[in-house]
Amino acid sequence: MASTPRPFRLLGHHIPYIEGPLKVTGRAEYTDDIQRPGMLVGRLLRSPWPHARLTSLDVRAARALPGVHAVLTGERYPTPFGVLPITHDETAIAVGKARYIGDIIAAVAAQDERTAEKALGLIRAEFEPLPEYSDPRVGVTKVVEPIHARGLAGSNIQKEVVQHFGDVDAAFVHAKFTARVKGTFAGVTHAFTEPMATVAEATPDGRLTVWSATQVPHYLHRSLSEVLGLPMHRIRVIKPEVGGGFGGKSDPLPHEIVCAALAIETGRPVKILFDREDVFYTNHGRHPTQNDVRIAADADGQLLAYDIEALIDGGAWSSFGTVTTYYNGVLSMGPYRVPNFRYKGRRVYTTKPPSGAMRAHGGTNIRYSIELALDEIAEKAGIDPFDLRARNALPPNSTTVNEFRITSTSFLKCLAAARAASGWDGKFRQLPYGRGVGLGCGFYISGSNSPIHFTPKMPQSTVHLKVDMDGGIAVHSMQADIGQGSNTLLAAIVAEVLGVDLERVHVQRVDSDVSPIDLGSYSSRVTFMMGNAARAAAEELKGHLLAAAAELLGHPAGELEVEHERIQLAGHPETAVTFLAALHKAMEETGALTATGSYQTSPVGGTFKGARAGTAPAYSFAAYVAEVDVDVETGEYHVPRLWAAFDCGRPLNCLAVEGQIQGSIHMGLGQVMGESMNYRGSRLFNPSLLEYKIPMPQQMPQVEILLVGEDDPAGPFGAKEAGEGPLIATLPAVGNALYDAVGVRFTELPITPDRVLRGIDLRTKEARPWKGA
Repeated sequence: MASTPRPFRLLGHHIPYIEGPLKVTGRAEYTDDIQRPGMLVGRLLRSPWPHARLTSLDVRAARALPGVHAVLTGERYPTPFGVLPITHDETAIAVGKARYIGDIIAAVAAQDERTAEKALGLIRAEFEPLPEYSDPRVGVTKVVEPIHARGLAGSNIQKEVVQHFGDVDAAFVHAKFTARVKGTFAGVTHAFTEPMATVAEATPDGRLTVWSATQVPHYLHRSLSEVLGLPMHRIRVIKPEVGGGFGGKSDPLPHEIVCAALAIETGRPVKILFDREDVFYTNHGRHPTQNDVRIAADADGQLLAYDIEALIDGGAWSSFGTVTTYYNGVLSMGPYRVPNFRYKGRRVYTTKPPSGAMRAHGGTNIRYSIELALDEIAEKAGIDPFDLRARNALPPNSTTVNEFRITSTSFLKCLAAARAASGWDGKFRQLPYGRGVGLGCGFYISGSNSPIHFTPKMPQSTVHLKVDMDGGIAVHSMQADIGQGSNTLLAAIVAEVLGVDLERVHVQRVDSDVSPIDLGSYSSRVTFMMGNAARAAAEELKGHLLAAAAELLGHPAGELEVEHERIQLAGHPETAVTFLAALHKAMEETGALTATGSYQTSPVGGTFKGARAGTAPAYSFAAYVAEVDVDVETGEYHVPRLWAAFDCGRPLNCLAVEGQIQGSIHMGLGQVMGESMNYRGSRLFNPSLLEYKIPMPQQMPQVEILLVGEDDPAGPFGAKEAGEGPLIATLPAVGNALYDAVGVRFTELPITPDRVLRGIDLRTKEARPWKGA
């Protein structure tokens, strides 16, 4: 008979964040809190033109102004950079031309804010206007003046992806049911609390130190070296606390490099702190997108094919755009079996603020259209939406048509839990007109299986531990806690393996001088990759302690086990030594103990072009039910309840997982109900949180979270991601609930009250009655 696994002492419970006391008392140190002697103020001059050649830039008056220490233009540091090594098309300051309203064209460092602002006003810039390209549809063919020379065949296309698996045309010929959804999605931004901020200091010893609110210190480190021409060992990158990122702080950003350049030029520390308008112009939010989704199914509701096109508005720079273009197609490959698949995606440069990575990057907009189309198939086939999805669910230990490896999946459990908890069978199509329920499902990566930098080859995450005679365990890792609780998880994994109190474990701040490389916080990679590395490091340290305890107890190390703050003979708690006694014994010859753990993914996926995009060591799954209540006279609606069934494997910190799901739902509701970056041409009209409307607390539904995952075989203690995947299902759950409520499929987001009213009016004019209305 198999033995019962030992219960975890810390993991799997609600673990308060270790930095919580510092944050709630205002003592946590963020970048804007950094003060250095003699620090100057950095300010940026931004282009008022969407696309223009810089014919003259006169900075003499600004340089002559008393109190100004440096004025920089693009020619001083012209080396291009970018987060992806294959698309370096950004410069710290515009060189030759500006590509959007808000593009940086000059920078100053001055003794105070007033002087810096006055200096900006003294810079005289002359422009030659160039064609404005605010609509990506215009840029798919050859244009007069491409935004970037690297545009495909003289167009503004930054990336084009074409994939075809199986025979999609034949599948549609043989299909009994088909559905088509043409989705239109406004751009949305991250709306994190802390604005971007950077402090840089160049010291007489030839070193440069940069403190910045970044999600990926390693990528910033690389870009600083490339643009400034300094070897990486002369640059030190420190990440203070970060007040939210959601992907918007994962790129190396121009202002970070400008700040460092100003510090080098002046020999003084420099700080650049953005206001909210600066944040909006920097953007890197979710791409405005138009997609066209066609789905075919047989008479039993078995899916036969997907045929997808996507036109993606990339804004002025590439950012993560190559990945975005792939993800808009390939992340449709779960959570269902799809035997035939065709995708054409084009990401197009426009003269608008750059789009980039935002929570559930690449998988959100396409999922909305797919889930609406699946509900249409279900309605035509007379099949309940839950049943349609269940009969098409990907099984565990399977492979998708584009060669994604699926290991663990509890998607069927997600469906069952959401259906039961929501009372679906008593509500769907049975609630009165104006009220409805809808199902939306999701699927997302637990980290990218393939790193974006292939040289030098190295692990994707490394963790170092050091423990000295005081018994405190110092943990060093470049993983970036941006508020999601990864420092707490890192400490808890180490404490769990070693059997010690959490208070013994001290996670050190990210500092490139002492922190081993981790690829940072994006693509929902931290729990899986850092977690495995931390566990490996802790197991190595545990081995040293068991060997020392074996000497003290006179029993082989293999017969010993760790318990709370002690090591004992298995089954004989009376034969034991304390953690400190074992530690001091282990230190007798070597002094402080150190250990290293690392994680590297195993190769997966196919060999065709783009095969690595979307591959992951594991995937999360979700099934959400939303309930909506619509005022059919005004179009106003709210979501009173939402049931969220999620498969993140084993949840290691339930407090953090539940918080991530709640936050994801809030962000998803924002995109559905009202968030939108509003443009007139290329000019952004709402670059502030007064005009860009995120949901208020009273708009949040009552959320019931249902964690139903089973252990993933490769995840740390069975865990998978829960940072981005929980967002995706929110949008289609609300969209499908609105259809149940008023009989209209809304394909343009956000779904604002005026659009609800127009949809109801159109349905009435077309004489399509719904629930008696």
